[in-house]
Amino acid sequence: MSIYHISKIAGEFDLKERQVRAVVKLLDEGATVPFIARYRKEVTGSLDEVAITTVQERLAHLRDLDKRRASILRSLRERGQLTTDLRQKILAAETLSALEDVYLPYRPKRRTRATMARERGLEPLARRIFDQDGADPVEEAAVFIDPDKGVPSVEEALAGARDIMAEWINEDADARARMRDFFRTEGVLRSKAATGKEEEEDAKYRDYFDWSEPLSRAPSHRILAMMRGNAEGSLTIHILPQEEQALAILGSIFVHGTGPASRQVKEAVQDGYKRLLAPSMERECLSVAKTEADRKAIAVFAENLRQLLLEPSLGQKNVLAVDPGFRTGCKVVALDRQGKLVQSDTIYPHEPQNRTAESAKKILELCERFEIEVIAVGNGTAGRVTVSFLKGLELPGKIPVVMVDESGASVYSASSSARDEFPDQDITVRGSVSIGRRLMDPLAELVKIDPGSLGVGQYQHDVDQAALKSKLEDVVRSCVNLVGVDVNTASKELLTYVSGLGPRLAEFIIRYRDDHGSFGRREDLRKVPRLGPKAFQQAAGFLRIRDGSNPLDASAVHPESYAIVDAMARDMGSSVRDLMDDRGLQNKNKIDLRKYVTDRVGMPTLEDILSELEKPGRDPRQGFEVFNFAEEVVDMEDLEQGMTLPGVVTNVTAFGAFVDVGVHQDGLVHISQLADRFVRDPAEVVKVHQKVMVTVLDVDLDRKRISLSMKKKHENDVATV
Repeated sequence: MSIYHISKIAGEFDLKERQVRAVVKLLDEGATVPFIARYRKEVTGSLDEVAITTVQERLAHLRDLDKRRASILRSLRERGQLTTDLRQKILAAETLSALEDVYLPYRPKRRTRATMARERGLEPLARRIFDQDGADPVEEAAVFIDPDKGVPSVEEALAGARDIMAEWINEDADARARMRDFFRTEGVLRSKAATGKEEEEDAKYRDYFDWSEPLSRAPSHRILAMMRGNAEGSLTIHILPQEEQALAILGSIFVHGTGPASRQVKEAVQDGYKRLLAPSMERECLSVAKTEADRKAIAVFAENLRQLLLEPSLGQKNVLAVDPGFRTGCKVVALDRQGKLVQSDTIYPHEPQNRTAESAKKILELCERFEIEVIAVGNGTAGRVTVSFLKGLELPGKIPVVMVDESGASVYSASSSARDEFPDQDITVRGSVSIGRRLMDPLAELVKIDPGSLGVGQYQHDVDQAALKSKLEDVVRSCVNLVGVDVNTASKELLTYVSGLGPRLAEFIIRYRDDHGSFGRREDLRKVPRLGPKAFQQAAGFLRIRDGSNPLDASAVHPESYAIVDAMARDMGSSVRDLMDDRGLQNKNKIDLRKYVTDRVGMPTLEDILSELEKPGRDPRQGFEVFNFAEEVVDMEDLEQGMTLPGVVTNVTAFGAFVDVGVHQDGLVHISQLADRFVRDPAEVVKVHQKVMVTVLDVDLDRKRISLSMKKKHENDVATV
């Protein structure tokens, strides 16, 4: 553990060094972020997951920098180029860019114009001119004329010397740092139509055929759009500042005077900038802009995914799930309260079959036979008309009919996990089961689906795929551990994301459960093959055992703290079970937590324990609410300018939010229409699956585009549908 790293991270993020040191130590010992945030608050000073992840990511960056530094030092040492001064400069470099700038003059390189000039013996001439000490370049160059070496004239000698000086200018660390900052602050991002694309009227990148804006103000989504257009051959992209200003900065560094030698250096500056330095800085700026745009797009995707995974759950209910369709009918499945498939069928209530009466009879029979408590309908093709059909039936007990976002259900139905669970069922049955289960518990079902198939990303295929995958897995892991997992009912996919487990241990837990029956105690997890003490420590607090022999096993209290709860119960003259239910409320209010503070356990953990005793195993997700679209609006043709409708946010991007108003085509609420105030970040206003009221601004049937607004002033002008 580097003391320098600890100090640097603490300073950058306004943390105490002991906090950073504790986090780094725990991470290096194999602890997960959810475990550290939940069960090691004393040593970290109650840092949350965001702060811990920030430390983790910065530490990884610094360690990667150290690896590159070590590689450079080794290369220089092996080639005999490492001097004391150079070593100090390399050790002092605090960023990868600065480190590479120091190394650049010594990096093995291909043959360049400067290389060939050196081979002709012109480096001493370049040095004499570069010193600008009053020497006459022409007189100096005459000494180096040698036709046998390829230097037939003074002009050739001076040209070679300028090539060498241009390379020095390009490789100067200070010049590169100044140019890097200048490009990033003053660079202009320009895009133009690629050759042959100028006349394409319907080109999807036409808006960028002649576009320019300051790089520092270009939004991430526009940068990614331009880069996609460039990758597809429709656009050319450049980042360049004012050339005169750039040359003035370089001139202030390298040109000292106005004499003949200084004029030669000035020429070398111009050549070095245009031929070497500017292209290098442009490439670097484009790379940095792409990385930053990726980071922002991934952050948007991650936040959307978090909201989707933490969508309120219906809970354990008998569910009838319907995957709607016209020609092929509606696949219907009945699920029991544990989500087990108990019956499947197909109905044909719509065109072209129109077997409405027969379909109604089947639905009513299934509802009565399996004591259905809610009906889930996928929001795909025929979704709205299927909901209308079902609501028109005299359902027993006024069973609610709920539309469910079916994004990714088809992906799951064709997956290996779906085939393993339902080897004898076709994909339509598997898809229907997924629709029903994601209403019962969205988190447990959605973890089975690749996040990229859930429809909540922004330019997800254009960003760094490794970084995207890592971030999304972190989000899933965070959500799973926040909610907790019932170890006796959880799927392999859900268990995989539990702190300290992973696919292999999840598989061993499932096998052990299949062979020995349900787990009766958390301690029984120690019997699972290959689940050692470290994995048990990391996972146990997030795994729940309902109705087990120890009531604490159903809570978020970690087994390492059970003795504390036992002591609390003894001191209150109560059992642990009584202390945890409503009858123990009076006793809980009397507990003096200070009495249980030790060198290892402090007030943060004790407060968490008491909070958990008040609501054991509580679900942090919000309560479930039934949502209904406007019944009069089913297709885009039903929309009219000025209508105010209920809708559900399906995706949040950097430029606005997409909202489903029930017409099979999401509408866009541009960032400028999200509120009656300036909005910098749409995530400040809306979240995925949030219920909102929107006003229709425009409907373009030909291009299938719907423009919406969430501004209140629009709602005040029209009637609500």
